[in-house]
Amino acid sequence: MTILFICTANIVRSFMAERILKGMLAKMKRRDVIVASAGLMDMHGAPGDPMAAKILAEHNFDGYGHISRPYSEALLSQANMIVVMEKAQEDLLTAEHPQHGEKLRLLKTFSREYDGVAGDIKDPYRLSPYHYRLCFAEIYTAVTGMLKCI
Repeated sequence: MTILFICTANIVRSFMAERILKGMLAKMKRRDVIVASAGLMDMHGAPGDPMAAKILAEHNFDGYGHISRPYSEALLSQANMIVVMEKAQEDLLTAEHPQHGEKLRLLKTFSREYDGVAGDIKDPYRLSPYHYRLCFAEIYTAVTGMLKCI
């Protein structure tokens, strides 16, 4: 199985989701899932956001060495599951790549806290450390729920 996380720039949310899921799978000694991430924007190989990397490291996840990349048709085709952070991202990808619509899912829908309405994980980019920690917690909770499905 291949899971592709997508957010706006692939420097905070999809990067954190990728590293959290990879870390959890490694602890479970699971090698049957390939995890990747990408962004809707081309950030030309920008590194992961330093605050996101710091928070990942604080929770014993590898937060370093990330290089952003834009999504592509090839990445979408290779993925069995495409997981986005916001409904607007899901809508955009569904409109531009309808053939992959069945594979698209909002990350927060995996969370036990998902109420069927508030499905976005907000981008903390350039906000306070509190916002980054909140984002991490939402991603962590949703990825934990995702593990039950993969």
